[in-house]
Amino acid sequence: MPQRRFTTDRRRAKQGLLAIAFAGLCFASGAFAVSDSFAQARKVPTRLTDEVREFCANIIDAARDRRYAVQAQELEKLRTEIDDRIAALEAKRAEYEDWLKRREQVIDSAEDSIVGIYARMRPDAAAERLEKMDAMLAAAIVLKLNHRQAGVILNEMEARAAARLTSIIADVAKSENPT
Repeated sequence: MPQRRFTTDRRRAKQGLLAIAFAGLCFASGAFAVSDSFAQARKVPTRLTDEVREFCANIIDAARDRRYAVQAQELEKLRTEIDDRIAALEAKRAEYEDWLKRREQVIDSAEDSIVGIYARMRPDAAAERLEKMDAMLAAAIVLKLNHRQAGVILNEMEARAAARLTSIIADVAKSENPT
């Protein structure tokens, strides 16, 4: 059965292509006339006969239907691509909202009183303690210190810890869209 179905589908496809090609020939010829250069190259009469004209008139609806079907397939394909892009944009939006939420949490987590304590500490002692605490909290504290104090404390930190805090602060301080 599948072999028969394949043969039938193939035959229909051939008929459809032939009909489309012939309809194209009919339309390309303008008022059902074949161009002189084409007629000379193919040795086709310059004027179409009544039979050909009638055949073209009979298959015009089938050709139009086939053209609409092809256009509908293309539109469906475009719709699928648009849906995929919308899904990708929604994922980016969710990522952005997550980033924004984490940023707010980091800023809120550093209470002013804790910041005041670290602001009054010696820079080497503050650096030592900030290195040992959660990086996000340490970054929030450093972010709320004034620039001079933050620079001195980061200078006293181990280079790797200072770089990690600086990276977090840079990510949080970005004013542009992270995407």
